[in-house]
Amino acid sequence: MKSKISSRWFKLIRFKRRQARRVRFLTRHPSFRVPLLTLLILILISIGLYVVLTRTKQITPVPNAKIVIISHDGVSQIVPTNLPTIRALLTRLKIKLNPGDVVEPELNTPINQDDFRINIYRAKPVAIVKGPNIKYVMSAAQTPRAVVQQSNIKIYPEDYVTAHPVANFVRQGIVGEVVNIDPATPVNLNLYGKNFLIRTHAKTVGALIAAEHIRLRKTDQLVPVASSKLSPNSVVFIIQKGINVSTSTQVIPMPIQTIYDSSLAYGTSAVRQQGSAGQEVITYQNQTQNGQVISSSPLQTIVTVQPVTEIVVEGTSLSGIKGDMAFAGISSNDYQYADYIISHESGWCPTKAQGEYYCPAIPNDPYTPNGYGLCQATPGYKMETAGSDWETNPITQLKWCNQYAQSRYGGWYNAYIHWINNGNW
Repeated sequence: MKSKISSRWFKLIRFKRRQARRVRFLTRHPSFRVPLLTLLILILISIGLYVVLTRTKQITPVPNAKIVIISHDGVSQIVPTNLPTIRALLTRLKIKLNPGDVVEPELNTPINQDDFRINIYRAKPVAIVKGPNIKYVMSAAQTPRAVVQQSNIKIYPEDYVTAHPVANFVRQGIVGEVVNIDPATPVNLNLYGKNFLIRTHAKTVGALIAAEHIRLRKTDQLVPVASSKLSPNSVVFIIQKGINVSTSTQVIPMPIQTIYDSSLAYGTSAVRQQGSAGQEVITYQNQTQNGQVISSSPLQTIVTVQPVTEIVVEGTSLSGIKGDMAFAGISSNDYQYADYIISHESGWCPTKAQGEYYCPAIPNDPYTPNGYGLCQATPGYKMETAGSDWETNPITQLKWCNQYAQSRYGGWYNAYIHWINNGNW
């Protein structure tokens, strides 16, 4: 029995030794060592690519795609996409928008150029204080009035809306920013028999008259007297007997404040605060003869509704295809006119031939006798005068377009006017 066990043991030892010699031979011999090392290197490269792609959240390349840069949650995510709008892209990427978040440009903005930029601002806690009432909201709106607008709290153009940080968290019990609403007082102003509802921060009748720039004449009677205090829905009369008056209501145009933002692509915009037009009423004194008005002269002008400034942000980044206008020598004063024409001619697609309803990744027929390229030059090969890479280089095409606009129309503005009137250029 002992001899059989020893025999099996020696056979096992010899087998292990043969395997060890075979492995040493394979690893030392060049014909086997090179493929083995190559395989190991490929495995390591594959693992590295997987880690990079997953950590940077890149998407598999998409045909006919635009490159989009999305800034959100402290990261910049770069993705190619052929989706038509910001809303569609964020939905595809499963980037969740919470109540109060703000997206610039707006969600329905078309993605129509490379290096298209999207900024997502995440909402923070805000306490909106109006008198004794406090409403807690989440908001990323950029102005105090926009915060209130976003929260659906009713405010009037004359209301004062201000923001400030919390001064004492323990005493106030509020976290985050505080937005205060100081509401204007509604007052009924009867001007020569015509009644108007206005809102004011004036405390007395005299202060109201001064704030509304009303000029009292010697024959005018003010009721109640100027020192009288105003309360909600007070009635103030300006009386002059024996005169015939009429009124005319006019719109006060909405003021617009433009903020230029280099974090957004040129040609894109967003509204940071909704504005509105105001209203003013002009009172006229009529001269009559035989019951007919023969002449009128203005007596007073009062503002019954204050206008609210609309705040608009416009992108200025020239890194996208529209930014190529600067590199092609097109003046910034002409961007809007060139943008309008090119948007309608090709949708900013440098490889589009006339009749194509998409933007091909490579030209299908650049030598077509019909229109081709950004400006739909007819035929496209005319653009060769601007450079040999005219088939695909947007800067070369824009250089030709700029020369064409200058030589044929005397400039982009005149070319734009021609396009508006004729639908072509």
